[in-house]
Amino acid sequence: MTTGSPSSSAQAAREALAVRLQHLRKDAGLTGKELSARCGWHPAKTTRIQKGAILPSDADIRTWCSACGADDQADDLIATARAVDSMYLEWRRLHRTGMRQVQQDWLALHERTRICRVYVSNVPPGFFQTPAFATALMEQITAFQGTPNDVAEAVAARIARSRFLYEGGHRYVVLMEESVLRYRTADPEAMRGQLRHLLAVMPLASVSLGIIPFTAQRTVWPLEAFYVHDDTMAVVETLTAEIKVTQPRELADYGRAFAGLAEMAVYGDAARALIQAAIDALE
Repeated sequence: MTTGSPSSSAQAAREALAVRLQHLRKDAGLTGKELSARCGWHPAKTTRIQKGAILPSDADIRTWCSACGADDQADDLIATARAVDSMYLEWRRLHRTGMRQVQQDWLALHERTRICRVYVSNVPPGFFQTPAFATALMEQITAFQGTPNDVAEAVAARIARSRFLYEGGHRYVVLMEESVLRYRTADPEAMRGQLRHLLAVMPLASVSLGIIPFTAQRTVWPLEAFYVHDDTMAVVETLTAEIKVTQPRELADYGRAFAGLAEMAVYGDAARALIQAAIDALE
């Protein structure tokens, strides 16, 4: 079971599922105590499920539906619960068998995405990363999380995503804090290669790259990294979890934030100058 998440999208979806279950109980003419007795669990569990405080398991939903004489609704409710559960996923859970599978899932998502708007304040987005940089970063993440080490396979899956930069039908609008250019996430040689790669992809027709200078007058504060896919979903990366935002209100907020960040960024020659200055600082 999943406890409350920092994503209001995920919480709102959990509460909507809770309302559906509550309606089933009421339609069956049952009180919370009566339903709990039929399910064979403590009334407090029923209360937590109905408040959206916890997400019921597949077995919980089948038991609830059976108690309400609504077995025919169990499969649909289980599918809904699984969708809610996927909105907030801890990295350790996602990486429990290594990082390769997650990278392959991202590959599939990017294949479907026509326009991806990206803001990063920590590291370049995966589709811009070189093998050497991605290896250094993923080794750090694997060591921090204590998850299985399949870095070589995960890097290959991550780098495969870069092919969408060269195929028609995909566009990447990327905003990057200048700090991303300066953080020594990898050794100097790998960092130099990564920064030069940014210069190499900038002219691509599929790419718009803006750099937000240290000296920019802020109208939007530095944020956590987020990826907006076709304005239908934003994927937000925190230290501990991946959060999928789908609520229109929240998506609109990410759109507003992206627009504000874009106004602070520099492009073209000015952006290239900042990247070159970061390269020169490695000499």
